[in-house]
Amino acid sequence: MPPPAQELMTAMEYTFKKEERLCNKSLIDELYHSGSSFLCYPFRITWLHATVNAPVNAQVLIAVAKKRYKHATDRNLIKRRTREAYRLNKARFLYPVLQQQQKQLIFSVNYIGKEITDYIFMQKKMQKLLQQLAEAVIQPAK
Repeated sequence: MPPPAQELMTAMEYTFKKEERLCNKSLIDELYHSGSSFLCYPFRITWLHATVNAPVNAQVLIAVAKKRYKHATDRNLIKRRTREAYRLNKARFLYPVLQQQQKQLIFSVNYIGKEITDYIFMQKKMQKLLQQLAEAVIQPAK
C-alpha cells in the first residue's frame, strides 16, 4: 500500500538532491558578479533571483575557503555540517516563501568563521540565515 501524499511530501522536504546544488559555471559567475550579499556570522550569503531550468525553487553552493582551512578534512567537515543544517531547515524557512512569491533563487553560503564550530551552533545560524534570506526575497515585492 503506497504512503499517503502528505507523508511522501514531508519525506521529500528533507532531501538535498543534485537539482538543488548550484553547479552551472555561468550561473555561479553571474551570482558573484551581480548578486546581493549579507553577513550572518559565520556565513556570508550571496544571492540572486534567477530563472533556473530545474524543478526546485532554490539552488545553493556551499563553499569553504582553502586559504583559511588548509586541510581538506576540515573543509569537508564544515561543508557536511552546513549542508545538513540547510537540508533540515530549508523546507521550514525558505521554500514556503519562494513558493508563495513564485520566485527562483540561486545563492552561495560561504563559511568565513575563524574556527570550526559545533553543529548545534551552525544549525541555529543556518535558521537565522534562511529567515534573513526569505525576508530579503520578500523585500523588493513591497
